[in-house]
Amino acid sequence: MSANERVRLDVMRRVERGELTMATAAELMRVSPRQAKRIRKRFKTQRDAGLVHQLRGQPSNRRLPEELRQRIVKRHQERYHDFGPPLACEKLTQDGLAVIPNTLAHILKERGLFEPRRRRKRHRLRRERRSSFGMMVQMDGSHHDWFESRVRWCVLMVMIDDATNRTYARFYRAETTDAAFDVLGRWMKCHGVPRSVYVDRHSIYRDEDHPEKPTQFGRAMKELNVELILAHSPQAKGRVERRHAVFQDRLVKELRLRNTSDMDQANAFLERFFLADLNRRFAVIPRLQTDLHRVLPLDFVLEEILCVHEVRAVSRDWCVCWKNKFLQIPAKHASLDLAGKKVTVKQLANGQLLMSYQGQSLSFRELPVRPTPERTRMIHVNRVPWKPAANHAWRNDPVGRAAGSPRRGGPTPAPVGATASPPPLPTPTSARHDAPPLMSG
Repeated sequence: MSANERVRLDVMRRVERGELTMATAAELMRVSPRQAKRIRKRFKTQRDAGLVHQLRGQPSNRRLPEELRQRIVKRHQERYHDFGPPLACEKLTQDGLAVIPNTLAHILKERGLFEPRRRRKRHRLRRERRSSFGMMVQMDGSHHDWFESRVRWCVLMVMIDDATNRTYARFYRAETTDAAFDVLGRWMKCHGVPRSVYVDRHSIYRDEDHPEKPTQFGRAMKELNVELILAHSPQAKGRVERRHAVFQDRLVKELRLRNTSDMDQANAFLERFFLADLNRRFAVIPRLQTDLHRVLPLDFVLEEILCVHEVRAVSRDWCVCWKNKFLQIPAKHASLDLAGKKVTVKQLANGQLLMSYQGQSLSFRELPVRPTPERTRMIHVNRVPWKPAANHAWRNDPVGRAAGSPRRGGPTPAPVGATASPPPLPTPTSARHDAPPLMSG
C-alpha cells in the first residue's frame, strides 16, 4: 500500500471504531463526502485490498501519445515559448497540433517550462482553528537577542498546534534543516505524526530556484505523508507569530532572573518548567477531543527519515565521495553491479553515515584521507620598494623616453634644439680659506 492508502486505512479503522465521523474522515482523506462513503463501502467488503487504487499501473485512456506530447513541447519552445496557453493552443492548432489550454499547461508544468502569472489579490476570510489536536502544526524560527548580549544570538524553533495552542520550543544556533528536523522529531516522539505542517517560505522548506524540486525537509514530509503547507505571509501563520511575542517577552525575563547564559541550560529550563506552565495557562480545548496524530509504521525509522539524504554515483573502483571522504563498498555487494549506479547516502543527526541502494542497506568503510603535497613559500629578502632621488641621473637621462615627457618628480626637459646647461657643481660643506682659486682652462 502507498502512504496515502495507509492514511485511508487508519481513517477507516477509526471510523469503524466510532472515533471519527464521515465528514471528518472525508476532510482527512481530502476527498468529498460521497467518495468517502464509497471508500468505506469497499473497505467493508474487501477490507484492506479495497483501499488500493483500481487504476494503479494503467495509463489514462485520454492521455495524448508521448510522441505527440514531445512534438507539442518542441514546437511550443521553438516559436511560442512566451505565449499564454490559450493563444499558444490557437497557433499550435494552426500547425496541426490540436491541444486544449489545460492540457498544454499540464504538459509544460511537468517539464518545468511554465509558471502561471500572478493574479490579482483576492479577498480572504479569517481561518478558523482546526477541530482536533494533530490536524495541523505551525512551525517557525524566532531570531532574537534571547540572552540580552550575554552570549551570541541564537534562534528559538517554535511549534504550536493549531487546534489547542499546545506549544513546544527549543534553542538552536541557527535556523537550519538539522534544527527543523530535530524539533519536529522531538514533537513526533512525544505526540505522534501530525497530519500537516504549516511553515513559511524559508529555503529550508522551499527551493526558490527550483520550486518543483523538494528540499530535504519536503522530501521527509513526503515520506511521512505529512502535508506541507507554505504560507504566503507572516499573517497567514499568525498563531506561531503571536507565540513568538510571548516568548520574547516572558522567556527573556525568566532567563535574566536565573542569569542563564548557556543554550543547554536554557533548553533544560524550557523542558522542565517553562513549557509546562505555558501550556497549562494558554492551551485551549479543541472542538473535537480526538487526537489525530498518527503512529509510525514499524518499518519506518524516524531518525533515518528526518536526516539529510543525498544521491551519489559509485565510481569504477566502487568508492563513493562524500564531503571530501571516500567510502569504499566491499566485495560482498558485487552481485548488485553498483559501478556507475546511484546510491543514497544518509547522514544522521549524530553524524553517522548510512548507505542504501533501492532500499537495501550497504556496508562500507571510510578510506584514509589522501596526503596533500606541502606547499613551499618563496622567501623575499627585501620587500621595500626603492625610489630614486629627485636629482638622480636616471631622472635626467633622456634616453628611452620621448622628448617633452618629463618623468614624475624630475626636472622639466629643455626644448628641442636648445643646449642643456650642465648641472652645477656641488658646493663643499667646508672649504679652506687659504686654498688658491681655481684656474680656468
